[in-house]
Amino acid sequence: MKKAHIKKNDTVLVLSGKDKGKRAKAIELNHRKGTILVEGVNVMKKHTKPRPPKIPQGGILEKAMPIAMSKVMLVCPQCSVPIRAKMVIGNNGKERVCRKCNEVI
Repeated sequence: MKKAHIKKNDTVLVLSGKDKGKRAKAIELNHRKGTILVEGVNVMKKHTKPRPPKIPQGGILEKAMPIAMSKVMLVCPQCSVPIRAKMVIGNNGKERVCRKCNEVI
């Protein structure tokens, strides 16, 4: 599988779908499936019954569901612009560099 251009805790911009235009933090990546879990994006509601040890009260639970990695774009932390990162070999090995401001991400 191709290596992802996004890492955990990066800020991303959602490019399509019902949450188009939202900026949020990447929580979890699944390289094998090519999906990403983004905080507050693609939220699903699940109605649950009370189950005493785990869910004592029951009700409606909200859970973020994964979306395709191709549907998000990395946001540069310095210039806060959505970018495609450039891979450069630097002092610490391969580094991601912003194409707009040339800062290491």
